[in-house]
Amino acid sequence: MRTLPLVSCLFCAALVGGATAHYLAPTPSNPRPLAALAQSTVDAALPAKAMAEPTPTPTPVGAPMPSLAPMLERVTPAVVNIYTKQVVRVNNPIAEFFGGGRFPQERVQQSLGSGVIVDATRGLILTNSHVVEGADAVSVTLSDGRTFEAQPVGADADTDVAVIRINATNLNALSLADSQQLRVGDYVVAVGNPFGLGQTVTSGIVSAVGRSGLTGLGYQNFIQTDASINPGNSGGALVNLRGELVGINAASFNPRGSNAGNIGLGFAIPSNLAREVMRQLMAYGEVRRGSLGLDSRDVTPDLAKQFDLGTARGALVARVYRGTPAEAAGLQPGDLIVSVNSQRVASAQELHNIEGLLPVGQAVHLGVVRNGKPIVLNATLKAQAKEIDGGTLDPRLTGATFSELPERYRQQGLRGVVVSKVAANSRAARNDLDNGDLVLAINRRQVSDLNDFRAQLGAKPQRLALVLQRGGSRGELEMR
Repeated sequence: MRTLPLVSCLFCAALVGGATAHYLAPTPSNPRPLAALAQSTVDAALPAKAMAEPTPTPTPVGAPMPSLAPMLERVTPAVVNIYTKQVVRVNNPIAEFFGGGRFPQERVQQSLGSGVIVDATRGLILTNSHVVEGADAVSVTLSDGRTFEAQPVGADADTDVAVIRINATNLNALSLADSQQLRVGDYVVAVGNPFGLGQTVTSGIVSAVGRSGLTGLGYQNFIQTDASINPGNSGGALVNLRGELVGINAASFNPRGSNAGNIGLGFAIPSNLAREVMRQLMAYGEVRRGSLGLDSRDVTPDLAKQFDLGTARGALVARVYRGTPAEAAGLQPGDLIVSVNSQRVASAQELHNIEGLLPVGQAVHLGVVRNGKPIVLNATLKAQAKEIDGGTLDPRLTGATFSELPERYRQQGLRGVVVSKVAANSRAARNDLDNGDLVLAINRRQVSDLNDFRAQLGAKPQRLALVLQRGGSRGELEMR
């Protein structure tokens, strides 16, 4: 009676073995590719970290794409196009050739630029001084197509900032950010009217801050950016990703000229500086700058050795004028100024630049090296005289008014003062002094600035010969 159980066991074993063979053997209808077998071998050989790398997932359909458009929808209505006209009188060379004498004709010069509305209620617009300089008429076109005649509020050529006003309603304005918080690498967007093509937006990063040393410009503390800034962008907005104004676009650099295009070197005036200049233009109609009242020189290796300075960096005090903040602070000739309010000073020009950007009444902390030892001196900037009546300094200069040299000349390496006015039939006029003459030296001794000019004439020289630059020529003019 044991036959049935044996048969049953054999039958069950056959069923299990057949099923196992079926699952282990490849099926002809669904063969496993050789490539899959090879890949499984490679996967087995890879480390666990490589196997764990996530696969990028695409943005879900319908999800919003990253874009600057929402921010720019708020910014662009506050950026305007500025058009200027200037009437220039020119001589007709054809009439002169035929003996008709000089017949002045009028020619209208047109230029373009950009601006930023910063006060919608009062219609105030920030732009560059060079955009509106010398203009007989200024018109502003808004992003919605409306055009208005603009009235000047004030301009400061040395910082290249100007304020104009339009009488309009329904304006949009940008808020000014604290440009001191900008860092290299921050994203920025430039908005303007390049080449008159119409409103254009470019983007980039902050490439540098506190940039100076650019030839032909005034006081310099620029934001450098690789956002494209081309002719016509001047006066436009440089904004952060929150749509706040961080700078006023001012210039671009290209060795082949500005019309050659952008190479990633654009410069903007920081919003903090533009805000302070606008405040003073609104309050006084001009910018009142502070002055320490000293004359300084760059530190050469020979001077560093002579004064035992141990460094060739800083501004060496050559002269301290009487009754000035420098004298009150205790500065002495031979002191080396290496910092102002913790800002590094590398040269006499840098010190002058920092002075010009600080407002009147500003307290400053001067880092000074004296006799090889560091000290800190405190001073308060006083307003510097903008012009001097020559007759109060010397009778031979009666009728002439002298002013500080425009900062763009200083950036070209020139030093001295400029003749800003000459009264007709005055003694200065009879001595052949003319408007626009640059006074570079008195009796062949170089003139640094208005303070130095006043100090040299305070010695009452018996002979008075001025070294002048007039146009592209230089010469000596003796005053009698």
